Amino acid sequence: MDKLLIKGNSKLSGEVKISGSKNASLPILFATLLTDEKIILQNIPNLRDINTTVQLLEYLGKKVEKIGDEIIITQTNQIKTEAPYELVKQMRASVLVIGPVLAKYGKVKVSLPGGCAIGSRPIDIHLCGFQKLCASVDLSNGYVKLKVIGQKLCGTTIILDYPSVGATENLIMAAVLADGITILENTAKEPEIDDLCNFLNKIGAKISGIGTSIIKIVGVKVSALHSTTYKIMPDRIEAGTFMIASAVSGTEILIKNINYFHLDILISKMHLAGSKIEKIDGNNIKVFGNENIKPVSVETLPYPGFPTDMQAQWTFFMTQAKGNSLVTETVFENRFMHIPELQRMGAKLTIKGNTVFIEGCSKLTGAQVMATDLRASAALVLAGLVTEGETQISRIYHLDRGYENIEKKLNNLGANIKRIKE
Repeated sequence: MDKLLIKGNSKLSGEVKISGSKNASLPILFATLLTDEKIILQNIPNLRDINTTVQLLEYLGKKVEKIGDEIIITQTNQIKTEAPYELVKQMRASVLVIGPVLAKYGKVKVSLPGGCAIGSRPIDIHLCGFQKLCASVDLSNGYVKLKVIGQKLCGTTIILDYPSVGATENLIMAAVLADGITILENTAKEPEIDDLCNFLNKIGAKISGIGTSIIKIVGVKVSALHSTTYKIMPDRIEAGTFMIASAVSGTEILIKNINYFHLDILISKMHLAGSKIEKIDGNNIKVFGNENIKPVSVETLPYPGFPTDMQAQWTFFMTQAKGNSLVTETVFENRFMHIPELQRMGAKLTIKGNTVFIEGCSKLTGAQVMATDLRASAALVLAGLVTEGETQISRIYHLDRGYENIEKKLNNLGANIKRIKE
C-alpha cells in the first residue's frame, strides 16, 4: 500500500482545475445498464471508485473504453444479473446496480455493499421502495435478491422515510422503465441527483421535478432510450477541499471548473470565517489565504445544508481559527474517526455525542497518522500542509477513492508531498 509524506508550512498559490464529480459519475455509469445503446460520458475523474464501477460493468457484460476523461460504454454480451461480493465489497455505491438491472431484466442478485465505515447506512429505504414498485425481496447469505412480480415494475407513489441519496437514485433508475407513473416524495436534492436525472432525460427518460423533493417519472419502453454524449458535473466536494486548503495555507488560488451555486452553503460559512472568496464567473473562483480565521460552528444536513462530506475538512479548518467552535454531525453516526488522528497532530478536540468541541489556535506538528475513510483522509492532508515537520499518512487508498491526483494538484500549487510504497 502507498502512503503520503507531507512536509508542512506550505504556502500555496497558482491555479487548480477541479475534476468531474465522483458522486455524479457513479450513478450515471450504473444508469447505462438501462439501455443497449452507445453512451459516451465526459469529464469522468480517474478514481479508484470509478475503476471499481468499470470492472463491475464489464463483469455484467458491458464493453467499457476509457480515453482520458472520457468513457465509452457499449454492449456486446448478454447482461448478467448478479453482482458478486468480490466487486461489491469495495464500494457501497455498487448497490446502485439494483435499480437499472431489476427494471430492465426483471431480476437482480447483489452482495450487500462495502465501502467507508462511516455509518451503518442500511439499504432498507431502497428495498422498501422496490417492494412498492412490485418487486419481491429476499435477503440471505449476504446477498439481496429481487424479482419483479409480474411482467414489469409498476409505477406508484413512494414517500421516503429519509431523503437518502442512494435510495433516491436507485428508485429513479428503476422507475424509468416501470409501467405507469412513479411519484417519489421526500427525495434527496443533491446536485448529483439532478445530474443523473438530466442524463436520463437526455437518453429518453421522462423525469420532472428535478431539484425538488418531489420527483415524477413517467415510465418508458426500453426502445425509447437512445445513445447520447453527456458531460459530468464538477466535483463540489473536491472544490470545497481545495477552498479550505487555499484559506489556511494559500496566498491566492484560482479554482477552476466549479459550479458556484453548488458551493453556496460552504462559501457562506467561509465568508463568516473571514475568508475572502472572489467570484470570477459561474465556473471559477479565487480564494485568498487568511491568517485570522474566525470560529464558525456548523451542523451537517442533507443538501442544501452543510455537506457531511465536508465535515472532516471543516473540523480541521476550525482548529486553526482564533476561538472555539462546534461541529455537529447529523447524517452519519460514525463520522468522527478522523478526530483521534488530528489529536495525534496536536489538535484540541473533544467528542460529546454527535458533536465535536474544537479549541482553536491549535499548533499542529507532523505525526504518523492513518486514513480511516475518504473525507477523513482529505482532512489529514489539509492538516499536513500547515504542520511543523513531516506528516505520514497511511492507508491512502481511501483518498484515491475520491480525489484525482490530489498530491500532484497540491504540489503544483507549492506543496511538498511524496507518495511512497509502505
